[in-house]
Amino acid sequence: MVKITVIDREDKPHVLDAPTDMSMNLMELCKAYELPVEGTCGGMALCSTCHCYVQNDIELPEPSEDEEDMLDQAFFVEDNSRLGCQLRLTDELDGLVVKLAPTAG
Repeated sequence: MVKITVIDREDKPHVLDAPTDMSMNLMELCKAYELPVEGTCGGMALCSTCHCYVQNDIELPEPSEDEEDMLDQAFFVEDNSRLGCQLRLTDELDGLVVKLAPTAG
């Protein structure tokens, strides 16, 4: 288990226990804790409803081409934008802090 902090769209932090042995991603973790993340495409990097901003300096895997392509089409993209569905829960993510991106609507 690792600890990940997710700051919701009202700036409220949620410290989540994240299992690293279930092959889950950040989007699935947020949904399991009933945070407002849709994950419309089911984690295939085909939408941006799990768009978030990495708030601290944790080394993450480089975004895939699919993730970069989707972020190119997303709203409110920043240099620290990532898709939660593309961040697998691993021991290296212990202490990660992310903020949910605003929705387009």
